[in-house]
Amino acid sequence: MSTAVEPSPSTPATDAPVARGGLAGYFRQWLDNVRGGELGVVPIIVGIIVIGIYFQARNSNFLTAGNFVNLIAQMSPFAIIGMGMVFVLLLGEIDLSVGYVSGMGGVVAAVLLEPGSGQWPTWLALIAAIGTGVAIGLFQGFFISRIGVPSFVVTLAGLLAWNGVVLQVIGNKGTIVIQDKLVIGLANDNMSHTLAWIVLVVSVALYLGVQLATVYRRRQAGLANVPLSLIAIKTVLLAGIGIFVVEWADTDRGIPYVGLLMLVLLVFWNFISMRTRFGRHIYAVGGNAEAARRAGISVKNVKLVVFAICSGMAALGGIVLASRLSSVDTSTGGGSVLLYSIAACVIGGTSLFGGRGKVSSAILGAVVIAMIDNGLGLLNVSAGTKFVVTGIVLLAAVTLDSLSRRRSAASGRA
Repeated sequence: MSTAVEPSPSTPATDAPVARGGLAGYFRQWLDNVRGGELGVVPIIVGIIVIGIYFQARNSNFLTAGNFVNLIAQMSPFAIIGMGMVFVLLLGEIDLSVGYVSGMGGVVAAVLLEPGSGQWPTWLALIAAIGTGVAIGLFQGFFISRIGVPSFVVTLAGLLAWNGVVLQVIGNKGTIVIQDKLVIGLANDNMSHTLAWIVLVVSVALYLGVQLATVYRRRQAGLANVPLSLIAIKTVLLAGIGIFVVEWADTDRGIPYVGLLMLVLLVFWNFISMRTRFGRHIYAVGGNAEAARRAGISVKNVKLVVFAICSGMAALGGIVLASRLSSVDTSTGGGSVLLYSIAACVIGGTSLFGGRGKVSSAILGAVVIAMIDNGLGLLNVSAGTKFVVTGIVLLAAVTLDSLSRRRSAASGRA
């Protein structure tokens, strides 16, 4: 009789390194990890700095408060869709349908909110739109997890099918203008100075509380810990960056509400992926599905839920995109939505080979995508050149991931 064995309760391999020996010991271990191929967020941070310097040198409007606020709104749909895509990539799978699933989310919300006798309450219409995405994810996930059809094939079929549904729903209308103030304000209205400060204080306090709780839990278990001095440095750094961002954005229109939405989603999904049993199961399945199955993990259920999460987040991202444009049309969900969403995850550090990455990587990757798109736009570069440059950055990110994995394997870390 087989016995189900719960995998190790230790945090995923992507978590911060811990070491004995205080701050110096921590940095020695961090350097060892970098030499062993665990580069973390170093390449993406360097890339953001280089891109910022380059475009500012070419156009002085790039690093202005107004353009910074624009960047937050521009990156939001790809970041939100990318957060769901990260879970799929952690399994070593792919979802090619997220573009038109996001279109379904935007179209369903727009149709249900059309003024008239059949208009739904805003909250109910948004739940229905996101629920449509979740239902699509469960439908596609069934074929992937239960029937065994490759995710590439199932979601490619979904890409075509949901594109057709969007065309059918929009029909001869061509464009549906969204008039609901709440939905339009999601991506176009900005937080007040007071609200932005409240969000900042709560965020820093929450970060500090989680870090201290983790130290306490590991200390009770007799495990090595992150030095308290490092937590203090990170907290001060986070607070300093937050103060700068809030004050800088308020010299223009302030931080958009969609920035708050991304922050809430980031905290929630980061907690699910890093602090829950389900999150550990995702990393276990992505690292080695057969070993996870032998450990008693229901691989099929994990895959089913993950595809539902991905499509639900895609629908939410579609609502945000529709909010930005204040309308939906027959091209909703098409164009660069799919490519930019996947590219955001990979550029941010999520591995295409599964088992490695974080939800925050979708945010970082979306920042890079938005900076490239925005910066080239300011330089009046054609759409074709934007795709070429984004493709080169994506190829560089995947190449770096492959080399990192090879180095990790050579050093015995993978």
